Amino acid sequence: MNAPAQETKLGTVRNPWYREPWPWIIMGGPALVVVAGVTTAVIAFRGADGLVADDYYKQGLGINRQIARDRAAQDLGIAGEVRLLPGLVRVNLRASAVLPDRVTLRFVHPARASEDRVVHPARTAGGHWEAPLAALPAGRWRVIVETAQWRVAARIDTASPEAAALSPGVR
Repeated sequence: MNAPAQETKLGTVRNPWYREPWPWIIMGGPALVVVAGVTTAVIAFRGADGLVADDYYKQGLGINRQIARDRAAQDLGIAGEVRLLPGLVRVNLRASAVLPDRVTLRFVHPARASEDRVVHPARTAGGHWEAPLAALPAGRWRVIVETAQWRVAARIDTASPEAAALSPGVR
């Protein structure tokens, strides 16, 4: 159903509106905005990142307790290193006090709490702590070694074979 071209009074041929480029250019802008809006909404709902911590208010109130644990680690002279090996994490700690046989080791993702990991390494005969660990997704992680009394932390890059230095108060 092609519409025939119409002749105007001046003798020029006039095409139907849908064969002219300008109406399509003018309608293209709003159509592009609608497509971009729908795409943005789909991305936002599919990849919605929740709060990293659900109880951020309580965590804010407990900051003094965390600082006290950092100070306790500093007073005890606790320092060390953490190393990622294939299928294994190894922690070496040094301190002026006796260290426990079991500690808690947390790997905290910088943006997604759903990817955080917690392992409980045990002390080995070699004097370090080891635990099995599935491969972490690539990126930089915060590593926290802690007990109820103290904590030390480090930042580790999963792509690096180097050990990360543990110290009190690393943010």
